[in-house]
Amino acid sequence: MARVHFTPQLRRFVDAPEVKTNAANLREALEAAFVLNPRLRGYVLDEQGHLRANVTIFIDGRRLRDLQALSDVLGPASQVHVFQALSGG
Repeated sequence: MARVHFTPQLRRFVDAPEVKTNAANLREALEAAFVLNPRLRGYVLDEQGHLRANVTIFIDGRRLRDLQALSDVLGPASQVHVFQALSGG
């Protein structure tokens, strides 16, 4: 099963447990996480359902390619890491 991990920075604002899923692509995997906590959707996706500008996702160590449809394919052992960008100065 693919696993979706959320960084501690994101978990500071909303409950985001690790999700294990048989999803075929990233959108399906994120939807599985949103079922567990619907509030998480607003932190990860914008109003059009696209990835928010302050969120980065890596699948098996590679940066997400499809920022709008989130159609990047997942394998049965894929590791997905969802990062919230940090700002500061």
